[in-house]
Amino acid sequence: MHPLEFTDSNFTEEVESSDIPVLVDFWAVWCGPCRMIAPIVEEIAAEYQGKVKVGKVDVDNNVQVATKYGIRSIPTLLIFKDGKVVDQIVGAVPKNYIVDKLNTYL
Repeated sequence: MHPLEFTDSNFTEEVESSDIPVLVDFWAVWCGPCRMIAPIVEEIAAEYQGKVKVGKVDVDNNVQVATKYGIRSIPTLLIFKDGKVVDQIVGAVPKNYIVDKLNTYL
């Protein structure tokens, strides 16, 4: 299961209205650290299928969402629960760091 693609137009429906926690990866094509964590995000999407919705927001193409959540550096991972941001991870971090944070909200 690949991460979903969240956009300015579907973010409210897919993320803010989700009935399960959501991990959102804010990234850009030109970002080296973003490419480093992309495989980790894909693994988490597969391993947490049905428990956590996992998706990506391309900050270059979805400026409204990135601005709304104050994304200033990428990669930034936000964890949403009940439509609200409950945690934030900035930078390329190890998988276990992301998983430990995610498990807190399950």
